[in-house]
Amino acid sequence: MLLTDLENKLSRLTPFTSPSSCCIFRVPERLSNINERAYTPQVVSIGRFHRGKEKLKFMEVEKQRYLKEFIDRTKIKLEELANLITVDMEARIRSCYSEEIPMDRKTFVEMILLDSIFIIEVLLRNTYPTLINEKQDHIFKQPYLIQDIWYDMWLLENQIPFFVLDEFLNLNEVVSTIPVETDFPTIIYLTYKFFESLEAVNGKLNKLAYCKEEVKHFTDFLRICHLPSERPPRPREKKVVTAPSVTQLHQVGVKFKLSQSKESFDIKFERRTLHIPILKLQLETESLFRNLIAFEQRHCTDNYINDYVFILHRLVNTPKDVELLVENQIIENWLSDKEGVSTLINNLSRGTTLNPQNFYFSKLCEDLGEYCQQSSSKWRAILNENYLTYFKAPWSAISAAAATLIILLTVLQAVFSVLQVESQQNKC
Repeated sequence: MLLTDLENKLSRLTPFTSPSSCCIFRVPERLSNINERAYTPQVVSIGRFHRGKEKLKFMEVEKQRYLKEFIDRTKIKLEELANLITVDMEARIRSCYSEEIPMDRKTFVEMILLDSIFIIEVLLRNTYPTLINEKQDHIFKQPYLIQDIWYDMWLLENQIPFFVLDEFLNLNEVVSTIPVETDFPTIIYLTYKFFESLEAVNGKLNKLAYCKEEVKHFTDFLRICHLPSERPPRPREKKVVTAPSVTQLHQVGVKFKLSQSKESFDIKFERRTLHIPILKLQLETESLFRNLIAFEQRHCTDNYINDYVFILHRLVNTPKDVELLVENQIIENWLSDKEGVSTLINNLSRGTTLNPQNFYFSKLCEDLGEYCQQSSSKWRAILNENYLTYFKAPWSAISAAAATLIILLTVLQAVFSVLQVESQQNKC
């Protein structure tokens, strides 16, 4: 038969994965080409996509150590742990990945087991330091290694589904070995404690507690921590979405004030004042936001993080914009220079997309645009641009002052002359 090979390929196709179950994706090339490092693990591989890379192999030994210590502490047999995957979860785990995993069952189970127990041990030891073996733990006793692992944990291509971690964490043998006096911690709580010092969490554990949907993995967790509490209605009609920069707003008399809100999305324009929550920019900020955006574009119908990055890009476009926000204590800059901040924010918007009919900050953009178009604002902008710029030069200011004085003297002289003439005429 002419197409026998094709027929065989079609017969070997696996059943279609439900889009709702798929939650771990490769980052699209249009994003990864901009900054590949932002999506690539530097210390530890989790899951299928980066497994076996040479620079990450040293951590495989640490995974084995953690698994051994887990078994020694809980007294669970290795075979029992493996059976949990093969009997109940293997097909479901495979369906979470956007690509077919070309691994036999033995290799797949070993990977999932090592990665899952490694993550659980990291989370438990981070929350309960008494579990750390002072002599044998090579991770928590090395300065900054746990921080490097921290950055690798939010990468979209470097995930294990939370339901797997839940299954292992809730085993009775594990529960009995945890030094807690209250209710046994959930995977959500342990994850929150692990990322607690990350500004993205901002004390938003309650939001996760009331989340209606299942949290898929670490990337999903951090995205939820960023989401606004209130979702505004969608615009009634499609509009051109744009916004003036901070410098342009300053020129028309807008003031800037640090908002006390803990929510990044809570940017409000009221009474000629733009209230903006604090924005802390660090070296890892780009990696975090890029992975959240990549996850949104592959899994979510509402791209809130994408919208937030877009409005930042419109507001903070130059070092002058950064300077104004730093002066008002809105930007906390941990980067080396102002140019680095504006470059980082502008780069974040590269590769993103925008839906004007479902844009979170539509009303804000509309309000800012209307204010800038007011006639009084236009005149104020002209005055600021021409006169304030002119008076920056000291000799220009002196010359202008002298010219103004001469004009005033001339006017006074003319007035006195008129008065003198009128006085003489009255005498006559």
